[in-house]
Amino acid sequence: MNIHKYQLQVQWTGNTGPGTTSYKSYNRSYTVATENKSEIHGSSDPAFRGDPTKYNPEELLLASLSSCHMLWYLHLCAEAGIVVVDYVDHAKGIMFEAEDGGGQFSEVLLQPIVTVTDSDMVERANELHKAANKLCFIARSVNFEVKHRPVCNVDSGI
Repeated sequence: MNIHKYQLQVQWTGNTGPGTTSYKSYNRSYTVATENKSEIHGSSDPAFRGDPTKYNPEELLLASLSSCHMLWYLHLCAEAGIVVVDYVDHAKGIMFEAEDGGGQFSEVLLQPIVTVTDSDMVERANELHKAANKLCFIARSVNFEVKHRPVCNVDSGI
């Protein structure tokens, strides 16, 4: 078994002067950074006094699930001889907020639109989403269902 370790820095950048003297006294902005990569500017969801122009943790979780699935899917397609020339996912997630202020996701729906080069590849291309879901590190780490509604198009380049 291989072990992979990850590290990054999350730094709150929202101290407007008085710190957290009250719930309304501070900004929810933060940065995510790691060596040799672009910084991500984040905030809480606008429902929790966040900046709507920045990514929030819930969106980043959804992005992690979607991109992990895509990367495994492309890997499996390459191994199976399925030529993918385009991939876009319109991922959606549902999160419930509890009475105590906490909350959790109940499900995520990945809706990848995949374009392959040959109509003979479509059936197998659609099947590989199940295998990608079983292998995705992030999907295997969450305690809610990750559903899929893929569409497969053909563009033979002609």
